[in-house]
Amino acid sequence: MATTITSKADPLSPSFVQNTNDYRQVLDGYYSKLNSVAHRPSKPGKDKKDRLTARERVMKLTDEGSFLELSALAAWDIKDNEFPAAGIIAGVGKIQGVDSVIIANDSSVKGGTYIAEGIKKHLRALEIAIQNALPCVYLVDSGGVFLPDQSEVFADRFHFGRFFYYQSRLSAMGMPQIAVVMGSCTAGGAYVPAMSDEVIMVKKQGTVFIGGPPLVKAATGEEVSAEELGGAEMHTSISGVADHLADNDEHALQMCRNIFEHISQKNYIKLRPYKEPLYPAEELYGLVPVDLRRPFDLKEVIARMVDGSEFQEFKARYGKTLITGFAFIKGLPVGIIANNGILFSESALKGAHFVQLCAARKIPMLFLQNITGFMVGKRYEQGGLAKDGAKMIHAVANASVPKITLVVGSSFGAGNYAMAGRAYDPNFLFLWPNAKTSVMGGKQAAAVMTSIKREQMMKAGTTVDEGALQRLEQEILNKYEEEGSAYYSTARLWDDGVIDPKDTRDVLARAFEICQHQKIKETRFGVFRM
Repeated sequence: MATTITSKADPLSPSFVQNTNDYRQVLDGYYSKLNSVAHRPSKPGKDKKDRLTARERVMKLTDEGSFLELSALAAWDIKDNEFPAAGIIAGVGKIQGVDSVIIANDSSVKGGTYIAEGIKKHLRALEIAIQNALPCVYLVDSGGVFLPDQSEVFADRFHFGRFFYYQSRLSAMGMPQIAVVMGSCTAGGAYVPAMSDEVIMVKKQGTVFIGGPPLVKAATGEEVSAEELGGAEMHTSISGVADHLADNDEHALQMCRNIFEHISQKNYIKLRPYKEPLYPAEELYGLVPVDLRRPFDLKEVIARMVDGSEFQEFKARYGKTLITGFAFIKGLPVGIIANNGILFSESALKGAHFVQLCAARKIPMLFLQNITGFMVGKRYEQGGLAKDGAKMIHAVANASVPKITLVVGSSFGAGNYAMAGRAYDPNFLFLWPNAKTSVMGGKQAAAVMTSIKREQMMKAGTTVDEGALQRLEQEILNKYEEEGSAYYSTARLWDDGVIDPKDTRDVLARAFEICQHQKIKETRFGVFRM
């Protein structure tokens, strides 16, 4: 039976007030970065007054308030920040009530050309479409691959051609794909509209060709204009590559919305009426210390996320470093696994048991990560922690229910895997701005490396240089601090975005809603070592 979580937090206490002040400083940095990307003044084709920015196109296409943007800070602090958002706006929004993945090239960023992070972002959006059975809309305005970056792009396993493989997969699933060509679409990118179900092109603005006029002249000697070679009027009247001719951006977007009047979508999870949490979301700032070495109670976090702050806890008295239980988020049922400390054998077994329950009952899962890893030491190794931890990892990997992961603090070591880290393909993975992710904590890594270095010096018979060891320790700490940050992760598409804690309930509800369009399959677990 679900019980109401009674918060023990005192918003007037000195520690709460200090946490709030510290976290607001973290948020200042977060919003400074986000605003520099989301509110850029430049527009594509300034000489054409009826052209919209990529963000304006997305907002006019989607139902008001429905767009969940993903990886807004992709490519942050990479290539001197010359590719804000990696040159693409991507996310999930409703079009005539139908949840759809939207991928929009931003031609104000180097003409809409792709860098490696942009390709990863595009592909991640397509993965989300496949995983959640969603239609796709491509707002095409791209100049192809950024030339100085070609070796990096094609060396990456997420190479350009993967776009078309994923598009073929979506087609086989019966997922509608609509391309709206609002600018240039050249080289390999020409196959994006060619492989879509329906194509809209804006006249005297959109072009689609495998090779542009300069390439055609160089290869064949033929002189031809862009309009003759791949313009909207040609493709809608002669080649048949495009199906609809639009007068301008707004006309094209309305055409796309009209198409969605005839697209239906199945929902497999039933909503129930819900109440808001008993405690304000802004209190999360005071509950979570910026210094992740200080513990905090994840039940307090759960109380500010779930409907009515009601939580049906599972195995409350066993394996207490892991919280497990059932709740609702805006009427959607969820099973929650949250870290309240290091994972021991008991907590790992508890987690494996709970994951099996969720899989059997076909209940989506939410993983709240604040984990430094599994416990280490002779007692725990002899007690079979490796075997017990493997059970939890095994269960998480094979459970066929939708999974959403939120890193609210630390995410270190094998704890990251057991708690549905990126390697385990959760449907969505988000971070709070204070989050840290790495193989282990920086302090632990520095201690291990300096210990190894000291042993090497001693074995070699050389004098131990304490100053050198201190410098090595500081270098490692600095490296882990930089590369463990939420921004380093999100810039490289290791997650789906950094979110403000107060928006967590809305983001999670939207993400779980998006997951409800794919029928949950029966789960088949392999062998659990006993």
